[in-house]
Amino acid sequence: MRIASLVGFLLMVTALVGLVFMHVLFSRSPIVVAVQVAAVALVVWARLALGRRSFHPAADVAGGDLVTTGPYRFIRHPIYTAACVFCWAGVLANFALMPFAAGVLLLIGAVIRVFAEERLLMDRYPGYRNYAKGTKRLVPYLF
Repeated sequence: MRIASLVGFLLMVTALVGLVFMHVLFSRSPIVVAVQVAAVALVVWARLALGRRSFHPAADVAGGDLVTTGPYRFIRHPIYTAACVFCWAGVLANFALMPFAAGVLLLIGAVIRVFAEERLLMDRYPGYRNYAKGTKRLVPYLF
């Protein structure tokens, strides 16, 4: 599971670096800037809800108690959601084939990490299955 998580992380980083080098991650559009600021705010909110947990590619995401407060009330993986929203805002504002491919790569990496982490969380927390039944993974009410 840690290998899958690391592969997902590497896919996400590769996509992000590609978007930076293609100069499509950012935009001057006020709408894109607002969406990206909201994504950063979601990351900050999620990190505050997590507290002092480690945040690196092979970290034990199941350390401490199960967090179901803050943005975790609405989605199980708000940091991945924020990363995808931030990057896809830039991709859609600067739409072309290569940035689109990088956005897809980032999304694939995020989904790989989500599923790898969920296996760990289900093993670690007896209440995780019930929490998961009422909370979507990445997009409220959808996925």
